[in-house]
Amino acid sequence: MHSLPLADLDALFLDAGNTLVGMDPALVCDRLAAHGIAAEPAEVERAEAGARPALSRLLARGRSSEDRDTFVFHIRNAIAALPAVGAGGVGDAAREAELDRIAHAVAHELKDAGTRRLWSRVLPGVPQALASLHAAGVKLAVVSNSDGTIEAGMAAVGLRDHLDAVFDSRVVGFEKPDARIFIAALEKIGTRPERTAHLGDLHAVDVLGARGAGVHGVLVDPFDDWRDDPCPRTRSTAELARALLDARAARR
Repeated sequence: MHSLPLADLDALFLDAGNTLVGMDPALVCDRLAAHGIAAEPAEVERAEAGARPALSRLLARGRSSEDRDTFVFHIRNAIAALPAVGAGGVGDAAREAELDRIAHAVAHELKDAGTRRLWSRVLPGVPQALASLHAAGVKLAVVSNSDGTIEAGMAAVGLRDHLDAVFDSRVVGFEKPDARIFIAALEKIGTRPERTAHLGDLHAVDVLGARGAGVHGVLVDPFDDWRDDPCPRTRSTAELARALLDARAARR
């Protein structure tokens, strides 16, 4: 994160999914098992993270992150990377067709569970990180592509009180990477773009979207899957929070 002016940041914008909260592993593993795929939560987490660069490339071509077909695409790539599926001979036509069928079913079942149910696992260290940043005077806002449920979802998992504002694309009317959702957040929070960073898990949506509004973009990369992308990266929100607070302390 050497190119990020951590000590000068007054505000931090945060994506929700895979930044503050992750998919409920029990729900995902249950849906996979219902379609004959055995997977452990850690395997699902790793496979999903590894599928994000391909999803970013799809979104860079103009696909909406909120389309069901986009989610099917992402879930299919994640399932294909699971050890149980890789050992099953992916590559032949029949197996690929079966994988398509399973991915479509699982993706729709997960979506039908609802955003708040699916994205209900608070990621490690997030509450403490947000509380520390908030106590230090850093303004915090969620800037997320979603279906109008993010604010209620943040409240349900106990994170809303740490946030100064929540910007949900369905409510705001603009979807990342459209710079207007970031500009709306800047105006509401009252911070300058050069003193603001946005943290998210998809380069095309979060990093490039933030840059379009003059905001510093930072990528969540827990497993070093984005090493070819020249942008600041961090393993987690908790890691970025520690670095930001350490930089502020060193300047004093």
